[in-house]
Amino acid sequence: MEGESYKTRKVITIGIVSELTGLSERRIRYYEERKLITPERSEKGNRKYSFSDIEQLMDIANKREEGVPTQEIRQDILKEKKKKEEENERDIRKKMLRGQINAQFGLRDK
Repeated sequence: MEGESYKTRKVITIGIVSELTGLSERRIRYYEERKLITPERSEKGNRKYSFSDIEQLMDIANKREEGVPTQEIRQDILKEKKKKEEENERDIRKKMLRGQINAQFGLRDK
């Protein structure tokens, strides 16, 4: 868990998520069934959420109130995830290239 942000650690139970968001546990499980949110499971099978999941649940609930279908929300989530993965890959390539250039010219990263 080293390097993991408090926002991404999945430690919050569904009951607390329900209290924090005002969403029923049933509604939260429905969003999971529709693959809009992906909690981790404890050894006993209990769902565990992160603060980032809570933010995402609130975003989903707001979109649903606006009448956005769950399928469209899921497509948006997948697009955003793909965009983040591509940005991460670009960052890694930039760091590798910078490292190769620095090694070639005997420079050090600051």
